[in-house]
Amino acid sequence: MFDGVTLAQAPGPIEAIRIVGAREHNLRNVTLELPRDRFIVITGVSGSGKSSLAFDTLYAEGQRRYVMCLSPYARQFLGVLRKPDVDSIEGISPAISIDQKTSGFTPRSTVGTVTEIYDYLRLLYAKVGTQYCPDCQVPVRRTTSDEIVASLMGLPDGTTLAILAPLVHGRKGHYRELFAQLQRRGFTRVRVDGQYREMTDGMMLDRYKTHTIELVIDRFPLAATVERRLRESVELALSMGEGRLVAAIGDGASEQVFSTVLACPSCGKGFEPLAPNAFSFNSPYGWCPACEGLGYRQDFLRDRVLPDRRLSIADGGIAILGPQRQTLLWKQVVALSQREGISLTRPIEELPPHQLELLLEGKTARKRPLEIELESGGERFYVEQEFHGILPTFRHQYSTTSSPKVRAWIESFMGNVLCAECNGERLRATSRSVRLDGLRLPEIVRWDIPHLRQWIESLPGKLSKTERIIAEPILAEISQRLEFLCDVGLGYLTLDRPARTLSGGESQRIRLASQIGSQLVGVLYVLDEPSIGLHPHDNRALIASLQRLRDLGNTVVVVEHDRETMLAADVLVDLGPRAGVHGGEVLFVEAPGRLKKLPDEVREQSLTAQYLLGERHIEVPHQRRSRTGKWLVLEGATGNNLRDVTLELPLGRFVCITGVSGSGKSSLVFDTLHPLLSNRLHRTSLDVLPYRDIRGIEHLDKVVVVDQSPIGRTPRSNPATYTGVFTHIREHFAMLPEARIRGFTPSRFSFNVAGGRCEACQGAGVQAIEMNFLPEVYVTCDECGGKRYNRETLSVTYKGKTIADVLAMTVEEALAFFAEIPPIRKKLAVLAEVGLGYLTLGQQAPTLSGGEAQRLKLATELARTSTGRTLYLLDEPTTGLHFEDIRILLEMLQRLVERGNTVVVIEHNLDVIKCADWVIDLGPGGGRDGGRIVAQGTPEEIAANPASLTGRYLRAELGIGVTTNGRVRRQKARTA
Repeated sequence: MFDGVTLAQAPGPIEAIRIVGAREHNLRNVTLELPRDRFIVITGVSGSGKSSLAFDTLYAEGQRRYVMCLSPYARQFLGVLRKPDVDSIEGISPAISIDQKTSGFTPRSTVGTVTEIYDYLRLLYAKVGTQYCPDCQVPVRRTTSDEIVASLMGLPDGTTLAILAPLVHGRKGHYRELFAQLQRRGFTRVRVDGQYREMTDGMMLDRYKTHTIELVIDRFPLAATVERRLRESVELALSMGEGRLVAAIGDGASEQVFSTVLACPSCGKGFEPLAPNAFSFNSPYGWCPACEGLGYRQDFLRDRVLPDRRLSIADGGIAILGPQRQTLLWKQVVALSQREGISLTRPIEELPPHQLELLLEGKTARKRPLEIELESGGERFYVEQEFHGILPTFRHQYSTTSSPKVRAWIESFMGNVLCAECNGERLRATSRSVRLDGLRLPEIVRWDIPHLRQWIESLPGKLSKTERIIAEPILAEISQRLEFLCDVGLGYLTLDRPARTLSGGESQRIRLASQIGSQLVGVLYVLDEPSIGLHPHDNRALIASLQRLRDLGNTVVVVEHDRETMLAADVLVDLGPRAGVHGGEVLFVEAPGRLKKLPDEVREQSLTAQYLLGERHIEVPHQRRSRTGKWLVLEGATGNNLRDVTLELPLGRFVCITGVSGSGKSSLVFDTLHPLLSNRLHRTSLDVLPYRDIRGIEHLDKVVVVDQSPIGRTPRSNPATYTGVFTHIREHFAMLPEARIRGFTPSRFSFNVAGGRCEACQGAGVQAIEMNFLPEVYVTCDECGGKRYNRETLSVTYKGKTIADVLAMTVEEALAFFAEIPPIRKKLAVLAEVGLGYLTLGQQAPTLSGGEAQRLKLATELARTSTGRTLYLLDEPTTGLHFEDIRILLEMLQRLVERGNTVVVIEHNLDVIKCADWVIDLGPGGGRDGGRIVAQGTPEEIAANPASLTGRYLRAELGIGVTTNGRVRRQKARTA
């Protein structure tokens, strides 16, 4: 009852999300119920429809319904997702997707800005930081006249005190008028350059020297009776000194400088009051004016300008000059060399540094013009020209040219160079000088998360009572966010780490930590494999974070293949039974602890259940490959957190690089070894982290990175075009009698060029219709019916099939169809062997999963003629892969090694590590605690090494036990 009105009973809470008839991509009319406020894992083989259910159906509809509640004006800025192909979804909440994309980050984004921790640090430093003068490195203070008097009255009685007003600081001049003016006002004494002097008529100083002038206001011994006199002297000194005064104590051996304005007590430089934007490298108020907050600027890299210092200038040692010898700049170089005695024929490495600098930058050469010999109309004559330097000349040309080719040529010698003004700290000098507990903001953002958290938690005891009251709520927010980052396994990161350098897994876990901190309730969270990049040691903290998100009152849906995460879920949803057209069905929705009670027919279909119950497993190789005697040795790698690492890779073997997150694996392999080999073998110009030497390159002729990035970013890319089989198919169609009669070439059967394609949709098969405030709608092209080609092209058939019919075939169907044509059969056979027989040849590249894209790339490599001298590098190839997919992947990698190639993978998955021939374990921790090789050898040797954290988890996989005294019971490595 409320004021005589009976309220209707509120309906009970909705306890489940009900999906009816989901048909997105390969989902086969899926109907299921998912309990709300639970931790749900969706799993299944690669391509079985997991992402189609989780992201393209659940998330898309949850986000779409929420956004559609907003005004049309607001919707146009948000990018509404299209309605998924589903009959109905009931009980769905507003959805938030925490994916692995890093494309939303700008060059200014850092871990600190993405997590908002840096925003709180800016506020902290603005409120309780102490300003220091960047030139004098002394604290900038502001005091009232009462505080000044109280401070000076606290000195012992009888102390002689002189009050001075600063008038001039470090400026040239004779100051005759100033002294005359002071005399007219009744003052008699000044201190000039530290010496007391009586002012006289016509007094003047040396006008060509710098001087410091202070006016003596009063001088007297301190006593309780002189407070009024002191106050008057202080007020007058502050008035004459524009808010500043100097108190000379005793015989002048000690002094105190006071200021009622924010100013340096030493040099008098004034400062603005601190505000948070003073510490923002995204704001003109805080950023370094030289680099505008980036910490670097684009300029010439000496290693690119001088790629081989063994060459002379005449032989092309200064590469940016090019091969031409008739240019004006070359003539200037010759003239300068003759005048300054610079040899053009000596190797550059033998030239004195000042001569090389004179040529490159020309700073001291500009004062004296050069005499240049020119020729015009057969006549020779001389002109005088100023030489600006080789690099300044190209800088000017780069900024003024309108030619894309010229800009591209100059850019090939440029790269990111640390800003000399701020030394990469991104802030202006006044902001960089502010200190808290003696530490500057650019210093603490370089610490790893646990170190920073420890300092933040110690700060309250180091602050005054007033500062503590101001800082405590700020410190609580910072500490909580740092704790969340540690919980999701990112403790090795630093806040100044550029967000663009984060892996997809790291980016996703940062977003997860931010969402935990937001404390939202009643939300549907959808995550894509948050365990990516995590060592088994870090996985439990991640699972606890997901459960914490659930306990807040949210539904957490995770697409995942990690065994530990699956077993920790409240509900496990398995899709399958296989991939593509053979998948898209829900095999079971069950609690992990009840898998043994699944019906036999479900267990027979579900590969997930078979692997989790131990009925299937990935076998440990019966023999490890013996060493070939050939090694690739990288010495002295010191980039990022690497600590003078020497990497020894046995060639012709399957090598696994392991270690906890942040231990230096990617820095070693993908930031040092790969760009170094690419530059040497393929003549690229990639940036390489510091190293000392490399040996064994002569054993290699190619380095290939196989990752899970899309094979194409547009719907026009597909498996047929990527693998090259479509080229053979088009050539075959062009050789058919009907095509030859019409004069059709292979390009006629391409949907990417005019001629054979449907021009109404330009070969896309669909047309986009603009819907203003609604998302675009794609409809099948009326002209070609979605077949992409015009009628004339489709009139050519082979065995009754058009080129459009061929693109609609699966790999298995096409393999049987083209069985008599060897070039086509060979490429399709490899695709079928690696488990991609279900893919259609014309399937759009963006719809392929990461695992499918990776297998396509590996299949393409397997189809090539092998030299046995290729180094394959893979970064966590098991990402997105089911147990069964990993088994197939391992078979492919082993086939590459059997051909004599070397395969190096960075991996945390124990099924992969146990199958390697050689394991190199980095650590022992992440960030500053990593960067060293702690163990290397066969998997059995790693498992037996007590220093290896990876070995601890590998023991169970290899069946290696621990004795009663705590020692590892060794199992001899098997080699052949």
